[in-house]
Amino acid sequence: MLELAQHILDIAENSIRAGAKLIVISVNEDTEKNLLTIEINDDGCGMKEEEVKKALDPFYTTKTVRPVGLGLPLLTDAARKSGGKLDLQSQTGRGTKVTATFRIDHIDRQPMGNIPATLITLIAANSEVDFIYDHRHNGRQFKLDTREIRDEIYDVPIYHPEIIKYIRNIIEEGLCEIETEA
Repeated sequence: MLELAQHILDIAENSIRAGAKLIVISVNEDTEKNLLTIEINDDGCGMKEEEVKKALDPFYTTKTVRPVGLGLPLLTDAARKSGGKLDLQSQTGRGTKVTATFRIDHIDRQPMGNIPATLITLIAANSEVDFIYDHRHNGRQFKLDTREIRDEIYDVPIYHPEIIKYIRNIIEEGLCEIETEA
């Protein structure tokens, strides 16, 4: 994975496979502290303590389609290469929280990538899941909550092309307003 948005997509897809109905994706860019933090928090089935310990091993996976699980190990590597770290917390029946930190100005930090496309992919492909995206940049904030959008659109499915176009515009304008790199 070459961009942080791809990591976000991968971890959120793991959350969906774990039965999450609400996924909160938070990004905090603090140039004064030279710190970028990405947090993905879900209400899925969670992991047992033994699974949490194994989850960062690329040769461990609960998937049956391939014998390796690279998402968390690759994100861990990306964080470490840029002077950061990854923290994984999970409780069976309560969900999982992944927090990755990066030094913003580190030469090896991957670019954010296409956050709007990542969010649109998640929302359009997973209409039964709600997403909160909270992006902060030097004190300015953009927040998107699909539960609020569902309240506005009534019976129109969230994956309807016009709704997806509307959501994409909200995301692009919101990120532009807070002057983020995404």
